[in-house]
This record gives sequence, C-alpha cells and structure tokens, in this order.
Amino acid sequence: MPPPDPASPRATTRLRQRLARREALVAPFVFDGLQARLARAAGFEAVYMTGFGTAAAHGLPDVGLLGLAEMSANVRIVARAAEVPAICDADTGYGNAASVRHAVRAYEDAGAAALHLEDQVWPKRCGFLAGKAVVPQEEMVAKVRAACAARRDPDFVVIARTDALAPLGWDEALRRAHAYREAGADLLFVDGVRSRADAERYARALPDVPLVYNGPLLTGEEATQLGFRLVLHIESLIAVFARLRDVYQELARTGHVAGVPGLEAVGDAARLLGLDEIDAFAARFAAPAPEPAAR
Repeated sequence: MPPPDPASPRATTRLRQRLARREALVAPFVFDGLQARLARAAGFEAVYMTGFGTAAAHGLPDVGLLGLAEMSANVRIVARAAEVPAICDADTGYGNAASVRHAVRAYEDAGAAALHLEDQVWPKRCGFLAGKAVVPQEEMVAKVRAACAARRDPDFVVIARTDALAPLGWDEALRRAHAYREAGADLLFVDGVRSRADAERYARALPDVPLVYNGPLLTGEEATQLGFRLVLHIESLIAVFARLRDVYQELARTGHVAGVPGLEAVGDAARLLGLDEIDAFAARFAAPAPEPAAR
C-alpha cells in the first residue's frame, strides 16, 4: 500500500469519518512496529494497540505492571509504523482525572487517533482474565469527562470501556455504558463478552449507541449486521503467541522448523519495513566517490 497522502486529513479525522460509516471497522491487535506494518499491508484501515500485547512484549502479564511511560512509548512506535489510525489501550488512565488529562495528551502527542479508558480498579487485569473489580460509576464518569475536556484535537476519539459485566452482571454494565455515553464518550465498550448470544444481547440492549466489540466471535460483516461500529480482533494476538510457541518448541526439539520460507523472507521483511525508501533517500545524499589518486 502507498503511504497516506500528506495532504489527507489527520488520522483522527480519518478515523471519525470511517466510524461514521455503517460498515463496522475491524482493527486487529498489534503490539509492535512489524505487526503494524503487516496489518497495514494486509489492507486494514486501522490497528489496535493492545495493552495485553504491550505488556507481553515486556515479558509481563497484563495486570497493571506497565504505566503511562511504557504505554505511550509503544503508541508512538505503533502509530508511526502503521500510518493508519491507531486505536490504543490506555488502561484506567493511570490515576485520577488529572492523570487522565495527562494520558490523553501523551497519547495525542504520540500519534494515537483514539484511546479507551476502563472502569477497573488499579492495578487492572486483562479483560479476558478472572478477578476484575470496578470503581464506582461516578469516578469513571469524571474520568470520561476529563478525557473529553483534555483533548486538543476535537476529532480525537474517546472510548469508554466498562468491565462491570463479569463482576456485576448485565444490568450494571448497561447502566454504566449509558452513563459514560452521557459523560461524552464517543464509543462505548462493554468488555468480557464470551459468547455469540452475549454479543447479540449487548447490541440489542444499546441500539442507539456506537459500540465496540472485542473478541474473536464476530467477523466484520457479522458485527455490521448487529450494529457494532468497531471490532477489536484478538485472533491476531492469539496467533502470534500460539505460532511462536510452536515454532520455538519445534526448533528446540528437531533443530529445524518445517514450512518456513527461505532467507529471501528477510529481504521481504526489510522492504515491508521501508528499506527501499531509506536506501533511495540515502543515495540522494551520498558523498561522491573520491577521485582516483594521481600517479
């Protein structure tokens, strides 16, 4: 894919325009620059910087061990590499409303087009893990309002996530979703949906609210039919873990990995990462070859 036209709208504006369409936007999980480039090359219109994956890249589980510095640093890497809008996990906002303001501006500066905040207590836990607990609704409402007030780019997308489904049930999750929408969130995100029936219930319960679905249960077309605006697709993250685990185990066991492309794939990867452009730029400014010494 060619790089975006520099004269085209900002990533935030492009994301808002895309979310306004009826067709659900699918953003695969990525947590480094290579994955972001691969996703863009595959034709995705946006990527999702996963907190689970970012923690995993540090060799850690997603249980609140990373802070704003590590997360915003990865936003910068992913957003620059993807060159399509990056939707980014911002955990709980890393503190109170003032901390949320700081986080929103750090993510904006790093190139994010959107972030989501969740209503878990800190330290948080990955949405797919057991043992989650949530803060009082009023505390999260204040954070959503702070996030919306903090953004300097009016097109920057604020997504409010509730993790109340697992510990408190549907009624509480839906009540919080409505409250966060009233507080100004652009999209609502009920996390912890584990079945197709739950996804359908989620969509039916909030028919007039722009919704996020997170998980592997729905294709983009199925999400569109249910009315979702954004799908964060975790299968790419699962595939990275499962494939690398199997590759390392096979290599350790046999000394070889079957079915892997030859060394030409190294060149393919380098070109994907921009080698041709870098070489062409360097050649423009290369010093002329020295004249042969006179004899």
